[in-house]
Amino acid sequence: MNQITPPPKIEVIPATAPFSEAQRSWLNGFFVGLLSSDGAVTTPLSAEQGAAVMEGAAEGDDGDAPWHDQTLPIAERMTLAEGRPLRRRMMAAMAQQDCGQCGYNCSDYSDAIASRSEARLNLCVPGGKETARMLKQLHEELDKAPAAKPVPAVVPAVAVTATISAPGRSRDNPVEATFLSRRLLNKKGSEKQTWHIDFDLAEGGLDYVVGDSFGIFAQNDLGLVDQIIALLGASHTTKVNGKTLREALTEDVSLSPAPDSLFELLSYLTGGAQREKARAMAQGEDPDGDAATLDVMAVLQKFPNVRPHPEAFVEALEPLQPRLYSISSSHNATPGKLSLTVDCVRYVIGKRQRLGVASTFLAERIGEGERLKVYVQKAHGFGLPQDPKTPIIMIGPGTGIAPFRAFLLDRKATGATGKNWLFFGHQRSDYDFFYADELNAMKTAGLLTRLSLAWSRDGEKKFYVQDRMREVGRELWNWLAEGAHVYICGDAKRMAKDVERALVDIVAQFGARSTDEAVSFVADLKKKGRFQQDVY
Repeated sequence: MNQITPPPKIEVIPATAPFSEAQRSWLNGFFVGLLSSDGAVTTPLSAEQGAAVMEGAAEGDDGDAPWHDQTLPIAERMTLAEGRPLRRRMMAAMAQQDCGQCGYNCSDYSDAIASRSEARLNLCVPGGKETARMLKQLHEELDKAPAAKPVPAVVPAVAVTATISAPGRSRDNPVEATFLSRRLLNKKGSEKQTWHIDFDLAEGGLDYVVGDSFGIFAQNDLGLVDQIIALLGASHTTKVNGKTLREALTEDVSLSPAPDSLFELLSYLTGGAQREKARAMAQGEDPDGDAATLDVMAVLQKFPNVRPHPEAFVEALEPLQPRLYSISSSHNATPGKLSLTVDCVRYVIGKRQRLGVASTFLAERIGEGERLKVYVQKAHGFGLPQDPKTPIIMIGPGTGIAPFRAFLLDRKATGATGKNWLFFGHQRSDYDFFYADELNAMKTAGLLTRLSLAWSRDGEKKFYVQDRMREVGRELWNWLAEGAHVYICGDAKRMAKDVERALVDIVAQFGARSTDEAVSFVADLKKKGRFQQDVY
């Protein structure tokens, strides 16, 4: 009988990792078996790499993320994360919205970067350049860790199949949908322009649940593209990566904000004070106090004597990211159809009007019957209660009404019997009462139990949804005492904070609690999933 020689022990988890010997042995075996394939090698983490990724993974670390608050500035979030493991500091650099626009939630995105399974550091759209710069800085700590030497894998191989999301379920695997129609929700005289947008999902076979978001791949404005090509002194038909320059700038790259890599490119093509300025801006400095206002066109105007080659120019720009919108329809009510409620973004800097890429694409540039790439982003902790009898309180001013229109339509379609209370607000009641006929009909039919409105510009004093909440605080507390779930959708920086503060005050006043006890009560609502937010 031949003697069987046991395979050498493969150490994937370093000895310095904070696990017991039994835990480390089990994890080593699990990961070696999971990651090995015929003819491949298994590379253990070096002690330095293990420390960079696993440091602080001791019990209790992952359960505490005080920086996970989208209202905190990045500097404060990073301070709260000081001394924590690398992957947790990476999480603190995210925008903390868990919006899914990056294809992950904040914690999973940071873990993916730290484990090197995700190389892209620019996916956090809400965090913008601040997050990208911080992730680049933190990623350098990962890069400084010495690479581990390959070790032959002689353990039995286990087949591993890469996980690919189903079509239309992630930004990396979109499908096509058909743009059906748009209608303006504001009346003449409004200072805003908000559109109800309808899509046909039949061709892509998509469905969704209320609370999910819809990702769209928009295109840049051709007028802006042509102005940039003129500033480059280039031809529209110059070939770049198999496309014309015009096609590449329209479909593939972001034209706002200007990325650090563009300043870096310009620093190589000029000299003197201009070179120093471009270098400084590539490092995130702001020598002229205008960095926050610069898009790609503005940078070309700021450095008028520098004309990059079109191919190098395109390579220096960031990819055009998909945009996510809260869905304002119910698949149960209208199968195969999907609706959005979209504010058209326009603003002026200097003498030039800037356009929101996706909002103006949907409001103006895409035509009825045209197709576009889309996907459904599953909600992270934002959806209707499992029990259809549970009452819900929905607070959504402006386009924040979108998911709550969906909630109401879904509850109607499914026959849910729970009470429904909507707080809606905008500037003026005469011009900005979105879906007024629908909501009034729902109220008459008894589906919408209560409708509380707030108009910030109708009177001499501005009046917001949080002010209306305080006016009806006793009734709102009674609903909470009955087990109601509370939902907020809208602006994270101000509205969400103001609404939560109002909720704490109501709990304290009508729930006979101290301020600290009221804060704990609201925090407990969050932990139990009774207070959910879709904020941006």
